[in-house]
Amino acid sequence: MSRAVCVYCSSWDGVDPSNLALAEAVGSGIAERGWTLVSGGGRRSMMGAVAKAARAGGARTVGVIPRSMVEREWADHDADELLITDTMRERKALMDAHADAFITLPGGLGTCEELVETWSAGVLNLHAKPVVLLDPNGHYDGLMAWMNELVDAGFAGPTSISRLVRAADVSTALDACAGPVAV
Repeated sequence: MSRAVCVYCSSWDGVDPSNLALAEAVGSGIAERGWTLVSGGGRRSMMGAVAKAARAGGARTVGVIPRSMVEREWADHDADELLITDTMRERKALMDAHADAFITLPGGLGTCEELVETWSAGVLNLHAKPVVLLDPNGHYDGLMAWMNELVDAGFAGPTSISRLVRAADVSTALDACAGPVAV
């Protein structure tokens, strides 16, 4: 089954090399399955690593990037398809539209925001696509603890948490992208 997997991850330089290796493994895994990578269209850091590895394995890559980032020379001009938007909101909408599933890797505010928006949309039944958190080293443990507090306080239902698939390794994350959504 052909899939397009959107990968959210950091585009900031200076991340731990283990995170770059994780991004490369995800890109390679997408390619091994014959899938398409959808990314934020950047060539730096983890975002660049996932795209380069996917292409090296023969995967098609679709990058979506705001014009302001292209102008700063951050764009992955080697992408098979590079879509340029005017705003970040347009970027996320195009990424969502091109994806059959989502994987979030360790990252900062932007990555976290993308995760929460996609996850929330799934909880609200605005899409039925798998949302996967690939977190082998506990980067998002604080976020997950807070989410459990929200459930305990009645601000979110227990199914909110179960709508997110947590994975500790690349194979499990990719398997979750191929399967049905658990609710």
